[in-house]
Amino acid sequence: MPIVITDEDAERLLSIPEAIEAMRVAFGDFAEGKAVNPPRMRYASATGEAQRRYIANVHAGAVQSANVACVRAGSTFEVMDARSSDRKSTHGADGANWSVILLFDLTSGEPLAFMHEAYLSGFRVGATTALGVAQAARENSETLGLFGTGAQAFPNCRAVCAVRPIKTVKVFSPSTAHRAAFVARMAKAGQGDLKVVAVDDPQEVVRGSDIVVCATNSKKPVFDGDWLEPGQMVVTIANSDVVNQRFEVDEKTVARADKIIINDWNSVVANKQVEVLGPLERGVIKRDDIVSLGDLVAGRASVKTTPDSVVYYKNNSGLAIQFAACGAILHRKLLQEGTNRTIPLDWFQSRTYVP
Repeated sequence: MPIVITDEDAERLLSIPEAIEAMRVAFGDFAEGKAVNPPRMRYASATGEAQRRYIANVHAGAVQSANVACVRAGSTFEVMDARSSDRKSTHGADGANWSVILLFDLTSGEPLAFMHEAYLSGFRVGATTALGVAQAARENSETLGLFGTGAQAFPNCRAVCAVRPIKTVKVFSPSTAHRAAFVARMAKAGQGDLKVVAVDDPQEVVRGSDIVVCATNSKKPVFDGDWLEPGQMVVTIANSDVVNQRFEVDEKTVARADKIIINDWNSVVANKQVEVLGPLERGVIKRDDIVSLGDLVAGRASVKTTPDSVVYYKNNSGLAIQFAACGAILHRKLLQEGTNRTIPLDWFQSRTYVP
């Protein structure tokens, strides 16, 4: 019978190394043609409230090695800040998140699980960032510069620390309180001898860092590309789509990169990711400068940060294969453990209707 997998289950049962390995499998399958993942679809709808619009975020895909297909149906809102032109994402009343992930058996087509997406949404992004870092960052990377202190910053920070011998994290956000809270949260997470330092100057995040990760909700560049130093790897997770245009780094950063890594080229085009398409059209970068993460995993390409180069990994789109690969692990573990959160299979079975 199908089961319900909660955020608490995901946090308890899925480790960072397991999630990174799941991403390796998913992106490897993607490169080999054994995973299917059309670009995500987003749309916005008016709600009758001038300052509020509904946002849908839909992913679909399958990972053959995990024997799982999935659909992620995201359901959120954007609210306009009355004091500025900024929009902030929010969920339903009282913060309820109605987004859901449906897992299906690739062999039978039967539904396997209904899964919460709030925890996994950030966790799989962090695991994918870590996979990119493991493929391309210098092996001796010890200092991580982090922009952002919110829902994406925490899992991305922890995942990067799992694949490189990070000793120091320098973190910045515009809010002093948020910076302090992030430092406390990392300390509570128990990262051994890791030193996490809140900095007041965004340039200090970049200065001397081996890896610079931008995990923010910003729509404007969070640092000046002139600040970059040879030997650095830059990672960003904010991306444009048909609903919003976002530029987490400036064009100088894109231009300085010797190589650019992305998750999926089709998503760049379908989602109108102008932060990549624009520099291409203007001749700032060439298509040959862009390499897919799957090709790195499959050994079809190699990108390594050297002391003289800059590598930019644009973690450019959420993909259903990320949810499918992680969901398969959670489904297996929860079945082994035993759960009473089951749903009768025949509730979902339909036959040809004859009136």
